[in-house]
Amino acid sequence: MRLITKWLLSALALLLVAKVVPGVEVSGIYIALIVAVLMGIVNVIIRPILIILTLPITILTLGLFTLVINGLLFWFVASFVEGFNVTGFVPAFVGALIVSVVSFLGNKMLTKDSRSNSELVN
Repeated sequence: MRLITKWLLSALALLLVAKVVPGVEVSGIYIALIVAVLMGIVNVIIRPILIILTLPITILTLGLFTLVINGLLFWFVASFVEGFNVTGFVPAFVGALIVSVVSFLGNKMLTKDSRSNSELVN
């Protein structure tokens, strides 16, 4: 159940980004759900490889280069999903940043709720 909630949260974050960031377009909720799944797959498979390959520059930038990697992966997914358009790197960077922050906050709230519910059971 929590996986579905995180998936929906990511899709809603994508829709929010489409409303807030000029240069990012999502044609509908269905496309947002597909993009959320693909972003999850890309973040599980490709992102760790890129982080390892760019480890020296990531260390030199104190980890900030991972934000660039997130933006590039956001732009990459937009390159092959019809109905999800990103016009350049800057909108991809900002969009990926907003999606990451919204997902992080949502996951924190979900974790907080699950802890509260488990305390009620005990």
